[in-house]
Amino acid sequence: MSTEWEVYAIKYANRDARTRADSFIFDDNHDASHAMDYYMWLIRGAGRVILVDTGYDAEEATARGRPIRLNPVEALKPFDLTPEDVTEIIVTHLHYDHAGGLHLFPNAHIHLQAAEMAYATGPCMCHDALRMPFTAAHVCEAVTRLYAGKVTFHDGEGAIADGITVHCIGGHSRGLQAVRVRTRAGWMVLASDAAHFYENFVARKPFPIVVDLQDMLDGFDTLRKLASAPELIVPGHDPLVRQYFGSAMADHIIRLDVGPNAGTVL
Repeated sequence: MSTEWEVYAIKYANRDARTRADSFIFDDNHDASHAMDYYMWLIRGAGRVILVDTGYDAEEATARGRPIRLNPVEALKPFDLTPEDVTEIIVTHLHYDHAGGLHLFPNAHIHLQAAEMAYATGPCMCHDALRMPFTAAHVCEAVTRLYAGKVTFHDGEGAIADGITVHCIGGHSRGLQAVRVRTRAGWMVLASDAAHFYENFVARKPFPIVVDLQDMLDGFDTLRKLASAPELIVPGHDPLVRQYFGSAMADHIIRLDVGPNAGTVL
């Protein structure tokens, strides 16, 4: 029988002092409040535990003036995981809030799109606006991991395990990848920042931090093709995830693989 995986969203931070102008390029109500949650994700089954993204630590929080509620290591404690236990990480992209905790998991082999490494270390980083979501130390950690033989590069679509694949979406970052997971509820897609919020892909409203707008818009269609149902697309930063799915083990952990709560319709 094909593997069905457990999937959890792990909230480690939130930022409430935002407006809709921070979330959508085209929005008439641009000055209305619009909160954002910050997540990592955990996939487990078949004797494997795979972390998707790492969050960021207190040092980065201080540097950016964006506090975290939980250190990523502390956020994983309900799973009885130590940093050394984490041996596989899918890095959806190298922005600070997704790769800022790589150094916390020294034993981890990482999965990354080749396009993302090229982007984060290439001439695009000469532009302040494109460089802003990256932190040099996090990119250097990925390079260090590469030289230690602990990086697998993917070019477009790649298989991580039976029932887990990655898919390059781009748009928000050149090598942004979404993660498709077979679950008891069907094929689930961890969109990461291919859709920060449900509204991004439902209403086709692009997020303002973007390197390629066409790739971002095309990516909304790709997410729908990959998921068994729109309700199984999990956006990267939407507080509604906590409303649509039930918590498990702790208040900051949301179980996703059992599917959304009854009556959830996008």
